[in-house]
Amino acid sequence: MKRITTALLIFISIVGFSQDRPFWSEIKAFKTADSIKAPPQKAILFVGSSSFRMWKNLDQYFPGHVVINRGFGGSSLPHLIDYAGEIIIPYHPKQVVVYCGENDFMSDTVTSGIVVDRFKKLFTLLRKKIPGVEILYVSMKPSPSRQHLLSEIAAANNGIKSFLQKQRHATYVDIWHPMLDKNGDPRPELFLKDMLHMNEAGYAIWQKVLGPYLK
Repeated sequence: MKRITTALLIFISIVGFSQDRPFWSEIKAFKTADSIKAPPQKAILFVGSSSFRMWKNLDQYFPGHVVINRGFGGSSLPHLIDYAGEIIIPYHPKQVVVYCGENDFMSDTVTSGIVVDRFKKLFTLLRKKIPGVEILYVSMKPSPSRQHLLSEIAAANNGIKSFLQKQRHATYVDIWHPMLDKNGDPRPELFLKDMLHMNEAGYAIWQKVLGPYLK
């Protein structure tokens, strides 16, 4: 009886811990979908925050490729690291496309250096668990609603770019500059009313820039 009670308490604590994890409901939905229909191996995996999550018709933008979209919530880099064992590594992708880091700056204590270090941690984890995988980092975009953070975001982009230039099978993709006008300001016509998430015009730019880099 004591063993049963102990086992039950452990189970309850695990369930409770899982439910307390940020975005767990979305991760659980991914895992449920995977159990019903196994996703293809050696696909191109898109993973990151809401800019990918809201790209609902991703496969239509890249019809010549087998893609999996695992963008979730308003995730930041620590969330990707936390869930890598559940929604990145099990897929054994041939290429991982990452868009994340912008939401990290929602904390006043986070600097560009911290974001770069967080990305390095994610990169090192993926290199260890999926050796040889092609890693493609999509630069953080210049969101008009985050005008006050753009200098820090740009600095983080540059830090990640410098890091990736020294790595094998790794690419930095610049979507920052194509989303600026001739004066160097964010183009509001590429965004929804919240001036944070993109409309079809914004995604069309991403399609054009990203396409040549996909394996």
